[in-house]
Amino acid sequence: MEVEVKLRLPNSNAHQRLSTLLSPHHLKTHFQENIFFDTTNSLLSTNLAALRLRFYDLDTRCIISLKAKPMITQGVSIVQEDEEVIDPSIGRACMAHPCKLLLLDSSRIIERVKEEYDIGDDTEMVCLGGFRNVNKNVRNVYEWNGLKLELDETDYDFGTCFEIECESSEPKKAKNLLEEMLRSNGIEYSYSTVSKFAVFRSGKMPQ
Repeated sequence: MEVEVKLRLPNSNAHQRLSTLLSPHHLKTHFQENIFFDTTNSLLSTNLAALRLRFYDLDTRCIISLKAKPMITQGVSIVQEDEEVIDPSIGRACMAHPCKLLLLDSSRIIERVKEEYDIGDDTEMVCLGGFRNVNKNVRNVYEWNGLKLELDETDYDFGTCFEIECESSEPKKAKNLLEEMLRSNGIEYSYSTVSKFAVFRSGKMPQ
């Protein structure tokens, strides 16, 4: 189970101000590419599940993940998540030929997908696309007040979203700390209401 605080920033100016404020606490920067898959009859999405490949830093690393039953309330996101590392070259081969996903017999996640959603080896899979990037989809990671913060700039075909996330076992405490920091520094924000995948699938910026 993944529990995260998700706060949306209204524009690049707020994102830059927060980035500057957090700069003394910077740990690392990731460039990400997120690609999603489903069956041709949308078996996963109709069951509130998302199968994703995430490539890090020009194919340095690749993680396959299954997220299911997402809920987000007052800026706190709860989602069932399972993930594992795979060879980036295998991930790229699955992008080119989505049917190869179901042939990854060594993948615990693919076995879960088959069993939980009744998907056979001959089921036709499709690549839905995703948030592809070279210079955008930047995630900056910070260590601040005992919290691991992830400041995202996510570039969709229809616009760019800015968000700060914090995974925590004490989300109420983490949210209070984050909100106080933002308010005291005059940085506008709002509670995120949908996931990045939901934004991508909707084809429009969240309101």
